[in-house]
Amino acid sequence: MHPNPNRTVATSPRRFAATRCPNGTKGNKQKKMLQAMLAGVASIKAQQTRMNVIGNNLANVNTTAYKGSRVTFQDMLAQTLRGASRPTGQLGGLNPVQFGLGVLIAGTDVNTEQGSLNATNRPTDFAIQGNGFFAIGNGESISYTRDGAFNLDANGDLVHQATGNRMLGWTADQATGKIDTNQPISPTSTLRIPIGARTAVQVTTNVTVSGNLDSRAFSTAGTQSTSFTMRVFDTLGTEHLVTATLTESTTTPNTWDWTVAGAGGDTVTGSGTLVFDPSTGQLTSGNPGSMTVTPPAASGVPPFTVAMDFGTISQRASEMQIQMSNQNGFAPGSLSSFSVGTDGTITGLYTNGLTRPLGQIATAIFPNSNGLERTGSNVWRQTDNSGIPVIGPPRSGGRGYVNSGFLEQSNIDISNEFTDLIVTQRGFQANTKVVTTVDEMLQDLINMKR
Repeated sequence: MHPNPNRTVATSPRRFAATRCPNGTKGNKQKKMLQAMLAGVASIKAQQTRMNVIGNNLANVNTTAYKGSRVTFQDMLAQTLRGASRPTGQLGGLNPVQFGLGVLIAGTDVNTEQGSLNATNRPTDFAIQGNGFFAIGNGESISYTRDGAFNLDANGDLVHQATGNRMLGWTADQATGKIDTNQPISPTSTLRIPIGARTAVQVTTNVTVSGNLDSRAFSTAGTQSTSFTMRVFDTLGTEHLVTATLTESTTTPNTWDWTVAGAGGDTVTGSGTLVFDPSTGQLTSGNPGSMTVTPPAASGVPPFTVAMDFGTISQRASEMQIQMSNQNGFAPGSLSSFSVGTDGTITGLYTNGLTRPLGQIATAIFPNSNGLERTGSNVWRQTDNSGIPVIGPPRSGGRGYVNSGFLEQSNIDISNEFTDLIVTQRGFQANTKVVTTVDEMLQDLINMKR
């Protein structure tokens, strides 16, 4: 009890003001502090997302043809306490008063920079140098990849190792070896390399003879002649040797007579005369010629006629040299190996010495390759923002080269990723400090009532 109960105790205005803090003012302070805390929480979430991307980049540092990603941030909506005002005659202009509410993820971008090429010496490994993606299909849809690690399966199809999808492209015509790259690519346009498969036999129908006939002999040494051997094939692929002889005319300058003869029981008929221009040495008449090869009756093979093209023979003052330069027939043979050119053309090598195109790899480019969507297994799919793929042969239309025996490596730069790792870690730590600091300030605000 107070020693003097009748005494009136004066209340200090300062004490009264401190103990009677209006609830509205306290609530406003709490809201502003919570905004700082929420901004710190938003930044923590954003830094965590960036850390996830960096971790994924480092995890794929040795993934074939992997393309790294980055995270970009954007500031959140700013709260305006006072708008800007223009200058007047008495007062100057004032800038707006705003404070931010935090940070958001603006997006994740893909770094499409070319990765380094690593030699593997495997003929079914491919790397694209430049723009483009390999087109692979599962029979129903087409996907795209820069990962060129393929294998041959039991059917001879080129199969993507990571997914089992088949490589797509154009198949060469079996009879002519021509490739029509104007045909559209579908999920079933697979490329097949049938190792061990036999070729179809083709009878020889055309022979090209080239070389030079010496123009100096007629005036100095009289008649001269030259012979060469041709190899032609019948309808069964059996080889026949034919000897052709060219003899200079004894009466007419710049004129040569040719005849053919068979070997091994073959009967070969055919002859003709070649006339050359004395001023240019070019053939003027006698081309083309033809010969008929009749195999022995016991073989059961019918006779066949071969057209002979002498159009590339010249008659000039140089040494005599005549040979068969080309013929279109071949014997049966098996596909033993293959090679792939920089334009994606697959060329088969057969045991009979024949080389012929088997097909051509298709590659695709996009108006916006950053708009593609990852589906895992080093595969991308088309999206609305990637644009429609433009599929065509490599080394054309802005598409890159195909290098056989190489694989593209990841384009991750470890030094940059570690630097971003440190920056992200510090950003995370700084914003956790904001949260703990605001928490302490709120505690002090609550304790003001005591």
